[in-house]
Amino acid sequence: MTRRVLAFTLAIVALAGLTGLLAFVGTTLMPHSTSSVAVVKRAGPEFAEPGAVPIGRSFELIDHSGRSVDASTYLGKFLLVFFGFANCPDVCPTTLGDIAQAMELLGPDAGKIQPLFISLDPERDSMAILAEYVRAFHPAIVGLTGTAAQIKAAAASYQVFYEKVPSESSDPSARSGAGYQIAHQGNTYLMAPSGDYMTHFSYGTGPAEMAATVRRAEAAFNLSKRIQK
Repeated sequence: MTRRVLAFTLAIVALAGLTGLLAFVGTTLMPHSTSSVAVVKRAGPEFAEPGAVPIGRSFELIDHSGRSVDASTYLGKFLLVFFGFANCPDVCPTTLGDIAQAMELLGPDAGKIQPLFISLDPERDSMAILAEYVRAFHPAIVGLTGTAAQIKAAAASYQVFYEKVPSESSDPSARSGAGYQIAHQGNTYLMAPSGDYMTHFSYGTGPAEMAATVRRAEAAFNLSKRIQK
């Protein structure tokens, strides 16, 4: 085999591997006015098999009322988990607004759902700030915070990328210690009452689609339980 053929072959193999990886992860960076969001698109079956995807199995945080919580706190309910920060200019309020509308569309079934907003900005997002922030969207949404180490561990559990980036504001005061934004993934994770990952919604998923998917997830989860019996 000539060097040229060998190089071509290796390039094809590498491209095939990269294509498979992108199909599995599907990460897209979405720049917007003041922060960056990475959206992970799902592929394949609509809902993952219980325990098949190692996402969100553990975290230890504090809710906006001051109560210590972990993954076991919410067992028995479907979770809608979104990571963001209270100073987020557009992605976070848009997503939380979509979640709030989805909860309204679910009607009585909304009682089976617990939306969680996990702050990626423990430096600025105090419990009081989170309480006021989530209350502006829907009374069922719970804000979670913790130490920087706890937030990092929770984000790692959900495989959520985030980083602090300097603010682009021309105002010198905005470039002080508080003058930063958080670049982060914009996915909302749907977790089963067992604590297992089921699927996630990319940023921009509308409330109607979100609510319909939650209903299908509930039916799929209940069917799975009956089969296991």
